[in-house]
Amino acid sequence: MKPILEVRDLQVNFDTVDGTVHAVNGVSLDLHQGETLGVVGESGSGKSVSMMSLLRLIPQPPGRIVAGEALFRYGDQEVDLISLKKRPMVSIRGNRIGFIFQDPLSSLNPLMTIGDQIRESIERHTSRRGTEARKRVIELLDQVGIPDPEARYRNYPHQFSGGMRQRVMIAIAIACDPEIVIADEPTTALDVTVQAQIVDLMNRLSEELGIAVIWISHDLGVVAGIADRVAVMYGGTIIETGSVDGLYAHPRHPYTVGLLGALPKLHINEPELVNISGTPPSLFAPPTQCPFEPRCPWAFDRCRAERPPLEPIQSASNETHLSACWYDLENDRPRRRQA
Repeated sequence: MKPILEVRDLQVNFDTVDGTVHAVNGVSLDLHQGETLGVVGESGSGKSVSMMSLLRLIPQPPGRIVAGEALFRYGDQEVDLISLKKRPMVSIRGNRIGFIFQDPLSSLNPLMTIGDQIRESIERHTSRRGTEARKRVIELLDQVGIPDPEARYRNYPHQFSGGMRQRVMIAIAIACDPEIVIADEPTTALDVTVQAQIVDLMNRLSEELGIAVIWISHDLGVVAGIADRVAVMYGGTIIETGSVDGLYAHPRHPYTVGLLGALPKLHINEPELVNISGTPPSLFAPPTQCPFEPRCPWAFDRCRAERPPLEPIQSASNETHLSACWYDLENDRPRRRQA
């Protein structure tokens, strides 16, 4: 079955007074129906810019989508989100594809009640009006776990806690029964207990509604609890992707090894967490060699001469696992050159 979303060679630049920032450099990924894809990496790796560009939510200018395509399939339709005109994009954004932003307090309108903000999306994209739209809002508030939804309908954002506001954002994202929901670090500003509640909620909604989810995060611990597959980003590109079990158990890129080494593990007695020395590459001039080479303990001459492509690698479980690295971590030796 074809993916519901198929992104190929997405490239996004930002024009600044200091020059052009190559924020996204050839991102390619697939998302299947009902699947949750985790997109991880440190700040500045291009996670949010990549996903926001798909819905044309980056400011243009200074942002520019330079190249790429994003084939979105729903019903019997197939559209390229990158080349789509403004009017059909408006009919998809918030309707076929929902978006959960990182900070619900700044994303919600402080002058509108919670109920009216959810209702606005419903009335814009569906035929529900009046009492029918209000009934749908109350159903959504109950579905995302907000107690006494009829009374809370009339409340304003400041009357909700951070976790409750994020539940409202989730309600807005699923209000029109979308095929895909993109969640941009939705648990970053929440404490660990509320984070777990939001993850459980998204897992339940994804299973009940059959929604495909892209979960953007820098927290590999959170991603482990929600994703089916993981795409690791570094320097504006994807450098490794695979199933959660395969990637966490057998990471094939040194950057992924470093990220997992920096993740606290309560069941393992380790004296200290791993530190990835150095800094990410400048995106004003993307490197032609491996972007992680200056920080990599396994780097050798080929890493400084050629940029490795994202290619399938051998996997014991025969699952699809891709890595952009010239070094074979499993066998502790440089990868053999292709004939």
